[in-house]
Amino acid sequence: MKVLFNTYSTAFFCPGGGEVQLLKTREHLRKLGVEVDLFNPWDPAVEQYDVVHMFSARGGSWPFHDAVRQRGVPLVLSPILWLKGGGGEFPIHDIFHLFHRSDLVLPNSVAELETFDYFYDLPRSRYQVVYNGIDPSLADGPGPELFCRKYPYRNFLLCVGNVEPRKNQLELVRACQGLERDLVLIGGVREDSYLAECLAAGAGFVHYLGRFEPESDVLKSAYQACAVHVLASRFETPGLASLEAAALGARIVSTDEGCAREYFGDWAQYVRPDDRAGIRAGIERALADRRDGAALRQRILDRFTWRHTAEQTLAAYEEAIRRKPRCAR
Repeated sequence: MKVLFNTYSTAFFCPGGGEVQLLKTREHLRKLGVEVDLFNPWDPAVEQYDVVHMFSARGGSWPFHDAVRQRGVPLVLSPILWLKGGGGEFPIHDIFHLFHRSDLVLPNSVAELETFDYFYDLPRSRYQVVYNGIDPSLADGPGPELFCRKYPYRNFLLCVGNVEPRKNQLELVRACQGLERDLVLIGGVREDSYLAECLAAGAGFVHYLGRFEPESDVLKSAYQACAVHVLASRFETPGLASLEAAALGARIVSTDEGCAREYFGDWAQYVRPDDRAGIRAGIERALADRRDGAALRQRILDRFTWRHTAEQTLAAYEEAIRRKPRCAR
């Protein structure tokens, strides 16, 4: 099988979880024998492929979807999107066209699927859930000592994610004021002014370390060294950093806006992104939680690996091919 991957044009300017999902899905599909290429706008040639897979539902992508449909190639879409509670932030009508131009839509959870049901009249048969994952090898981290030798922070709070309003670091910083713990931020910067606000609000206890490569040993060690990993984002589906942190034994605080509960169950503390006191209380509950993280770690390794993601994605491709494309020429 030959598959062509594409995403929105600026995705890799500051890559995040969606881009990791794309690259890891590609890597593990190849291990299953699927030939996967990345879209080249100078030589599109989509007719050569059995399936075209678009990652991220972004406004302005519909001309690409139309071009694929006109050529009769099955098209699947991984939206990586959470509309409930924030639909007004997204170009709902553009996204509607992307969904209706796709032969299959692959949400990262049942919860994500149900938010789409609220906005769009699309038959359930047009959805197929594909869960996000991690590499099992990630769980064999180098230990906390590596990070602690490099940086002076101990018993710190950690937030891994691109620094931007959607990740809600500023509200997290304000929630942490007075906790007398360092808060370490790791990730790319999508808005310099937003990072400056975070550092100003957290002067003395907030430390920005830059972006680490996803498979960096120092990043793995940071997950192992932290007291709690926090993603109080406006939404997560479910937050690859939270999955990685949990697989390495960290206590987890996650936004409850999104599908994190479907992944972490009762093994995480959930907070509202707009509730500063609630974020602080969630962190305090996590700090007081003495449960062994081995059960959550095993849950993730059993259910949410990139191998599982690739197998579910391949099944979706086979289903898309089986169905007659809706606008075949």
